[in-house]
Amino acid sequence: MKRPVCWPRPMLLLLLLFAAARLWAQGPPFQTDDPVPVDLHHYEFYIFGATDGTPVEVDSTGPAIEFNWGAVPRVQVHGVLPLGSIHPMNNPVYLPSGTGPSAFGLTDMELGVKIAFIKETKHIPQIGSFTMLEMPTGDDSKGLGIGKVWYKLPLWVQKNWGHWTADGGAGYQVVPQTDFRNFPYGGFLLKRGFGKRLELAAEVFAHAGEGAAPAQTQASTMLDAGGYYHFKNPDHQLLFAYGHSIAGQTENYGYLGIYWTWGKDDKKPTGDAFLSMRPVRNGF
Repeated sequence: MKRPVCWPRPMLLLLLLFAAARLWAQGPPFQTDDPVPVDLHHYEFYIFGATDGTPVEVDSTGPAIEFNWGAVPRVQVHGVLPLGSIHPMNNPVYLPSGTGPSAFGLTDMELGVKIAFIKETKHIPQIGSFTMLEMPTGDDSKGLGIGKVWYKLPLWVQKNWGHWTADGGAGYQVVPQTDFRNFPYGGFLLKRGFGKRLELAAEVFAHAGEGAAPAQTQASTMLDAGGYYHFKNPDHQLLFAYGHSIAGQTENYGYLGIYWTWGKDDKKPTGDAFLSMRPVRNGF
């Protein structure tokens, strides 16, 4: 559940002045998110599993469900209900971190709101926030939760040109619990579409050390790759990603999920024209 400081110079690509295309959103299966809310009166649903591990501990999420709702224009309501497991490595090199028995059960539930402050134009990227509250639904005595409400406070930027999409941003995670630490994180992602069925992407994602209790006791910078396969019905997708650290603490990341989206057409007739609240959303 912890997704979170180094990010590469290619983030400057976000400022390139390219003609705007349709908005293609990121987020799952990647750690870098996007500033694109779900379309008004539309919904997204995921069933997924994920893993994030270091030599200290391996944490997995799944089966888990995610639900997103385009509640009002430029605003998305978000929720994740996850089962998960922890697998401490009990490696004496990392004591006192990473000790104890393995456990499986409900972990901390995630609630959030994504807001698009600035819409993408020909010369300006889309900018938005995705504030999340992690509710203490997991049993912290077993290591399945934090035991207190904790927060993710990121700001994300996106720019499209042709078949390409670039996303990037940074945030700060606040965890008011013993043996946990507040820390910054950030990432940059570049994606390209190949025909109507396949989108592939790669990201660089980094976070600072998260404290003695989590698996990520030290800072790490990761390189992840993956994508989206669109089934015959484009509203159904397979999402996949895998990554490994390239600097800092050794860390592995993986994600596999199935995605559905649906909702009523938000185009409304006005004379001979049709007005849409925002471009059709694809991807995330």
